[in-house]
Formats: sequence, C-alpha cells, structure tokens
Amino acid sequence: MSYKSLIINPGSTSTKIGVFEDETLLFEETLRHSTEEIAQYDSIVAQKDFRKDVIAKVLAENNFDIKTLDVVVGRGGLLKPIPGGTYTVTDELVKDLVEAKRGEHASNLGGILAKDFADELGIPAYIVDPVVVDELQDVARLSGHPELPRTSIFHALNQKAVAKRYAKEVGKKYEDLNLIVVHMGGGVSVGAHTGGKVVDVFNALDGDGAFSPERAGGVPNGELVRLCYSGKYTEKEMIKQLVGKAGFNAYCGSNDARDIEAMAKNGDKHAQLVFDAFLYQVSKDIGAQAAVLSGKVDQIILTGGIAYGKYATEEITKRVQFIAPVTVYGGEDELLALAQGALRVLNGEEEAKVY
Repeated sequence: MSYKSLIINPGSTSTKIGVFEDETLLFEETLRHSTEEIAQYDSIVAQKDFRKDVIAKVLAENNFDIKTLDVVVGRGGLLKPIPGGTYTVTDELVKDLVEAKRGEHASNLGGILAKDFADELGIPAYIVDPVVVDELQDVARLSGHPELPRTSIFHALNQKAVAKRYAKEVGKKYEDLNLIVVHMGGGVSVGAHTGGKVVDVFNALDGDGAFSPERAGGVPNGELVRLCYSGKYTEKEMIKQLVGKAGFNAYCGSNDARDIEAMAKNGDKHAQLVFDAFLYQVSKDIGAQAAVLSGKVDQIILTGGIAYGKYATEEITKRVQFIAPVTVYGGEDELLALAQGALRVLNGEEEAKVY
C-alpha cells in the first residue's frame, strides 16, 4: 500500500510545501511571503490562517485533491527537549508551540498547520525530529560551570535522515551503527550517534565547536567576557557578534561558503586561511566525537550545503579518514526527511511518539 503525505516546512518569509507518494515527490512549491504581508501579524502564530489559506490556494490551483491525503507532516518547532522520532501532533504539543515559551520561530507553525489540515480531513498529523531533539548522555551535559550546562540543539532532522539513509544503504539498522554525522550549512553540528541516539553533539545554535558561515562557535572565554564589558556592544549586539555577524561573515564579509572558496581560488590568502581554519576546526570536532565513541566508529558522514564542495570534503577526509571511512551526502532534503519520518510510522517500522 502506498501513502500520500502533505509536508509543510515554514520559514520566516516563505512556506515550503511538498506532496509525496511514499518517497516519491509529486509536487513541490516554495510560497514566498512579502515583508508587508508578514508585518500585518504581531506574532508568528498569528500568521496561521494566512499561511493555511495560501497553502490551500496553491494546492487547489494545481488541481490537488487534499481528500486523497493519508497524513500531514509539519516541521517541528521549539518544544521542550525530547528524544528523536516521529511525534503525533496532540493538543498538548500545539499548546506549547502556540505559547512559544522556548522561543518564537517560524518552524513552530509546522505542527500547528499540520494539525489544522489533518483535523479537517480526519487523518493523523506528525512532526519529525525537531531541532530540540535531546538524547545527550549525562556526562555530556556538564560544561565546566553549573550555571552553563551544555544543551542539545542541532540539525536533528537532517542528521537523523542521513544516518538512517546510510544504514539502509549498507543493509544495517541505524540503532546498530556508531556514526559521526557532520552537518555543514549556515550552522554546523557534529553529532555522535550510537544505539540510535545522538549522545553528544556540538550546539549548532549559539554554542560550541567549530565556527560556521555566520556563527562564532567556541571562542576564548576570557576575551569574550572582556568584550562583553568593554562598552562596545549592547547585549543584543553582542549576541549578534556571536550568531549572525561571526564566522565567514566576520572574517570575509560573506556568509556563503561558495564565495569564500571562490575568493581563495582567486588568490585571496586571507580567505584561504579562513576556509582552511573552518575545515580544521570541523575535523577537530570529528576527532572529539570519535573519543566519545571510544574510537569505535563505523562511518563518518558529511552533509549539508558545504558538503557539495569538493575541496571541503577532501580536506576534512584527509584529516579524519584514519578514524573511519567517510561518506558524503551533499545538501539536505527536509521535505523528504519529513515524509520518510511519517512513512516509517505508517509502514509499522516505528511507533509514533507522544509528546
């Protein structure tokens, strides 16, 4: 039996939708929302009806009958920390997304919109591996100061999707493999996967580890504290210096890895140094996660937009292939990853979890 799914992935100024039959994409559209349209609403949740109408209109224009759907899947938002998996969108889950106690983010609309559509059709609504997936082992939560615990925020959807893809390709269960997965996009996260859990991961939001196209990563603590109290920046500006105006952006004036690589190729020695430092730091993080797994690593997986670059993947591979072989899955396919999460439940491979 095949299953039809509607996938909803809301961004700050766009909503990506896709319709799948099992893992086959039938239809995909990125619905762009103007600043004026978005500005009419005082919160992200207030945009629900507007976005729902836009989605329904586009589906109708493409002659898609929503009554043929079996499931609706939304991108998971900023919920309380939860283990990875596919979750049924319940009233409790929607309540947390609406109240946005853990932060306002466009992805909060994913589950809300999915449930709205699904309830009208009498079918299930799911979210899959939101960014708040937390499977850290206790020893990984300590940082060095009780007021500064390490937290798990990372590219859970793509990390889990490529880990499961690799397992399928080699004919093994994800739960039986020890993997190090490296997501390299606007943010970078390096996770240690064992027993089907990400037991340690570098925080991709504002935390630690390698710098990225626009994030600072781990920086010298003393210098950071002195900079905070230098009078140069407000708290808001300081956070922007760490997340947004940091990394490639701060060093080279662009948050696009392709620009930095092109500058380096054209003889810009500074850009070359910055790009090499980035690859060096990512490689160090992979080494750290190898220690987490006691050196028993089946495979290292490089993914995300930067993994499309030959130079980047080759340089990292040179440094880390002594640990384990390296597989490259360039880019990320969030719509497919969400569809696969629902499919695993509908096919009986996994059980839907309750929030």
